[in-house]
Amino acid sequence: MFNRVCIIVLDGVGIGALPDAAEYGDTGAHTLGNIFAARKALQIPNLLALGLGNIQGSRLPQVAAPTGAYGRMAEKTRAKDTTSGHWEMMGLVTEPPFRVFEKFPREMLLKWSDAWLGNYAASGTQIIDELGAEHMKTGAPIVYTSADSVFQIAAHEEIIPLSQLYKLCEAVRKLLVGDLLVGRVIARPFVGAPGAFTRTSNRKDYAAPPAGETLLDLLEKHGRTTLGIGKIEDIFCKRGVAHVNHTKTNADGIAATIDALKNNAADTLIFTNLVDFDMKYGHRNDVEGFARALEAFDSELPKILAALRADDLLIITADHGCDPTTPSTDHSREYVPVIATKGGGITPQDLGTRDTFADIAATVCHGLGLGEWGLGLGFF
Repeated sequence: MFNRVCIIVLDGVGIGALPDAAEYGDTGAHTLGNIFAARKALQIPNLLALGLGNIQGSRLPQVAAPTGAYGRMAEKTRAKDTTSGHWEMMGLVTEPPFRVFEKFPREMLLKWSDAWLGNYAASGTQIIDELGAEHMKTGAPIVYTSADSVFQIAAHEEIIPLSQLYKLCEAVRKLLVGDLLVGRVIARPFVGAPGAFTRTSNRKDYAAPPAGETLLDLLEKHGRTTLGIGKIEDIFCKRGVAHVNHTKTNADGIAATIDALKNNAADTLIFTNLVDFDMKYGHRNDVEGFARALEAFDSELPKILAALRADDLLIITADHGCDPTTPSTDHSREYVPVIATKGGGITPQDLGTRDTFADIAATVCHGLGLGEWGLGLGFF
């Protein structure tokens, strides 16, 4: 049993293609393994010590005696997006999955705006390079999607102010329901001049509300509170997230997590999303940047472990893959790693291959003395 749980999601850090990956165009995807192969090395001794390399199919160096519990999880939801991944960790499988579009229906867009640019699948940096200059001339927002369930709106902060961009997102979120339901609407502001556009950190996500009860809802019912660090509040539409620290970078998210572990006795669950792996490096096919981000997290991991109390449980995992070595700039349909340890130490063990991310909800629910979650099996 434990008194407090910290879950850290390394956004986009997959560990090998799922058996159905070909259906998603992700044959051969292996975020961690392919980065290691391309880089020839990864300086992540603390993750390896916990057992990351000992996970089945990891392709990373193994250690003789891992100190943590380690394994990999398959996603039961037929998807590979951030929202579905996080919801499933909290015990909710999305069925049917969110819609994925190559382009959005014109009749829906006309209800939303008189003019727009784009409306096709593209990477965020690619589409502002292609359409940014025209956007600055016309003032029309740039609409784009991807192989994931998203409706993204890019706008130059000097052409469409942030407050107006956010209102555009809120308006289209209300239209994307029923047969048009997508996981997230995302504001993607940028600055600069043609040929030198850069996206800013003022991104904002508008997720659909969870379609059923999650572990966060159950914690709230029992008077337990959750601290969401990073974009957790957006992913769950603030439902079940009592306290928020909306960090925008890995470094800030890690620092906020360490601070909460040291000083926060009120929250039962500290739930952190570290977005840089996915947003800055996976989607931009930046292998070196991704590798450096992994090494930076690993270098801070001893501080996280040192901040754990004896009855704290730490879970490190991911929500999907985002392999930067493939031609695609989209998420990849992969297993995700799961590593668990307690502040007072844990019996090292191979957790094997888990059938669903909901095993996290089952583990936390039982371990906090709240009974059995209806989906998934506890780790211990």
